Amino acid sequence: MSTVQEKLAELQAEFADCEPRERLMMLLDFSESLPALPDAYRAERDAGLHRVPECQTPVFLWVEMADGRVRIHADVAPEAPTVKGFVGILVSAFDGAAPEEILATPSDLVQHFGLAEALGMQRMRGLFAIHTRILREVRQLTEAAG
Repeated sequence: MSTVQEKLAELQAEFADCEPRERLMMLLDFSESLPALPDAYRAERDAGLHRVPECQTPVFLWVEMADGRVRIHADVAPEAPTVKGFVGILVSAFDGAAPEEILATPSDLVQHFGLAEALGMQRMRGLFAIHTRILREVRQLTEAAG
């Protein structure tokens, strides 16, 4: 099984080999791979809970621990496929990982994908906020577990 860092390094290399337009197409592919939100979380989403407020796009995240592993569920508005694609990347890399692997990711992770020129600063801030939120929640869960 690949580590979080190995998964991210492989993805970053794929993005680095592409032109900005191709990077957007890759994000669209990842948007389609984001698992549907389980029914158990839909009422909370509909009530506006777990939203990432710094992100203009409606993004909802649930970060939990189960058996020492991080579990992430997310829901992103379908009309924002680039944001949904980045969330898909994070979920594919982080879900089921050990918390220390996730916490070892660089705070500027979003910059490593070369998306700034394709997405613009507003969206980049939102993607940064999503990653930061996951890191914060993993840190809190780790501290609570003791």
